[in-house]
Amino acid sequence: MRLNFIFGEVLNGFRRNITMTVAMVLTTAITLGMLGGGLLVIQMANKSQKIFLDRVEMQFFINDAVTAKDPNCLEAPCTTLRTDLEAEPGVASVTFISQDQAFKTAKESWEKDSPELADFIRKEAYQGALRVRMADPDRFGAVLDKYQRAEGVDGVLDQRELVKRIFSVLDGARNAAFAIAAVLAVAAILLIVNTVQIAAYTRRTEVSIMRLVGATRWYTQLPFLLEAVIAAVVGALLAIGGLFLAKIFFFDKALEDLYGVNILARITSADVWFVSPWLLLSGILLAGVTAYGTLRVYVRE
Repeated sequence: MRLNFIFGEVLNGFRRNITMTVAMVLTTAITLGMLGGGLLVIQMANKSQKIFLDRVEMQFFINDAVTAKDPNCLEAPCTTLRTDLEAEPGVASVTFISQDQAFKTAKESWEKDSPELADFIRKEAYQGALRVRMADPDRFGAVLDKYQRAEGVDGVLDQRELVKRIFSVLDGARNAAFAIAAVLAVAAILLIVNTVQIAAYTRRTEVSIMRLVGATRWYTQLPFLLEAVIAAVVGALLAIGGLFLAKIFFFDKALEDLYGVNILARITSADVWFVSPWLLLSGILLAGVTAYGTLRVYVRE
């Protein structure tokens, strides 16, 4: 098989169908860009979840009767609860927060954020609490369930609910990116089908002559297949470049404040490089399989 002939036919095909080729490249680039965006969101969510789980905590609020009798957690049942929690596997630390400390912290926060309302808060609205940090996040649920109805406990603060709400937003962004990518993938497939059919129809006479003189089906159809694959590779490279630009101008700038307070894990260049081969492979498979199927169905000479 003469490679110079094959690649010459590919270049001729691009020149003859330049508009369709450009449309196919751009559609493939946008499709793979959305797919890559979804993959980056997944990586961000996974790394952010680890950040949250490493510092997530629970609080067991001590009821008013126990707080009034034992404001500094020096007697049972408060000391019993504290000792039991410290002995639990997977617990890193247990810290007692008195009612006075809780009120002082809350008042300082209100004075900073809403000073006009700070004078309206009352000490009686706050309770003493045992704050528990976990060394093993997998034990969080077991510890919470075991002690949330213990003697002297009036209620619990479960920060996992906050984590779930945050990650539901990330899940929504990921799902939206994948949904858009799926719709665009259909458009890309239709463009590839149309481009291959037009290219084959344009060269139907020369293909027929080549078949008459003994050329194999693969020899005559490979240029059409390569056209689609090369266009997809160009689209994939554009998508990868777009992801690097998105990292610089969107992720790094728009999410800078969230990165600064360690709420969301940072998207790095390594993350983009990690998803890049998958985008390239997806583009090649999308174009190659679609073009091959089109040739099998529509090009029979």
